[in-house]
Amino acid sequence: MKRANRIFLTAGFLVLLIASWAIALNAKSASEKQSELIKQAKDYMSDEIYILAVPLLEEASGYEAAHTLEAEETLKKAYRQLIGQRGYRRKYIDLLEKQMKRSEASPEIFMEAAEFYLGDSRLGDALSVLRDGIFKTGDRNLIALYENNRYQYNMGHNIYEDVSDIFEKTIAVKKDGSWGLADFDGTLRIPCEYEKISTYSLGRAVVKKNGEIFAVDINNNRLALLKENFEDFGNFSEGRIGVLTPEGWKRASGDFEMGSAAFEQIGTYSGGWAAAKQGGKWGVVDLSAKWLIAAEYDGIMVDELGKCFAQGAVFVRKNDAVYLFVDGKQADENSYEDALPFGEEGYAAVKKNGLWGFIDNSGNLKIACKFEEALSFGQHLAAVKQGDYWGYINLYGDIAIKPLFLKAKSFSEGSAPVLTERGWRFISLFEYKKSGGYQQLK
Repeated sequence: MKRANRIFLTAGFLVLLIASWAIALNAKSASEKQSELIKQAKDYMSDEIYILAVPLLEEASGYEAAHTLEAEETLKKAYRQLIGQRGYRRKYIDLLEKQMKRSEASPEIFMEAAEFYLGDSRLGDALSVLRDGIFKTGDRNLIALYENNRYQYNMGHNIYEDVSDIFEKTIAVKKDGSWGLADFDGTLRIPCEYEKISTYSLGRAVVKKNGEIFAVDINNNRLALLKENFEDFGNFSEGRIGVLTPEGWKRASGDFEMGSAAFEQIGTYSGGWAAAKQGGKWGVVDLSAKWLIAAEYDGIMVDELGKCFAQGAVFVRKNDAVYLFVDGKQADENSYEDALPFGEEGYAAVKKNGLWGFIDNSGNLKIACKFEEALSFGQHLAAVKQGDYWGYINLYGDIAIKPLFLKAKSFSEGSAPVLTERGWRFISLFEYKKSGGYQQLK
């Protein structure tokens, strides 16, 4: 029995050894076959006979052996020479996609594909390839090419005399001396027929016409009437709007149910907080009039819409200096000449020594103070002024959209209003519209 077992084991070992030799011989023959096919193909290509080189290289590329990558790279060269002929463009693209799907794909493969798509006027495909390559390899050259191309935009046809900042996908617009409401890309929704219009939130905006103040929906249907003859109102946000009454500014609901607390002034709610003035001093209150920051400062910095709070931070003015407060407390000893509130993401614009730069919500300087004027970041872009014109920078501080505009506002939903010689128009980022969102790399 033991002798039989030894014979059985020896036989098994010999079978495995023979199988290993066979595998080694087949691998060697495949490699040799690849080498021979590549050599023949290169001979044809040296004579510019690409049509005969292609089938040889396609066969060589089909082997999983030592020269597969060389065969593929040579095959791509042949495809590019024949790319104007039917079918070869698709073959070239298919091979690029095959190479990019490999776990060990190099940055050069993604760069080649992106440059091909850019040259072929296929910006969306180029940006998609670059994003994939960046996430897979982290290559700085891919990031640079992506940043150089991701901010291409289209200019809309709608033109207005004046506009507000974009708020919750809508924007107040002025035409023929009256105000209405448009989508974030400038498409008019509520006709320009009002003396004043608030921000649109929770399905309504507050408007003023012929002395009446009332709320309307997106189809311009009247929803509620403010029956008292009050003088003014602010912006509607988070279910509250400031209304100027004989007792001062009070907060009302969208149906004009009035609160009891009165302020000398009150801003627009954002993140549950609003700037408010009482006793000649400013602070920050919540929806129930509880103070996050007591009313003991010379000012709370607000944006064009009256918002002061985002990313847990506000800017407070003491005498002639501005300080960053986070979660209701002073963040550090750094002071600024001026500042604008944070957006929902990105950095806030601050002014020092007469120039504007950007800080994060920990007070760290992220982009040096070197701009004549600036707005805080919105969707990873910030409007800045250089010379007589405005453009946009990215989070690295580099110019992303050249300064071409008389004035510019912040991006939202991939669009931003810009002032041209013809009036206010809207630019929309190609990448945002194509991919359905904004792709963040940092």
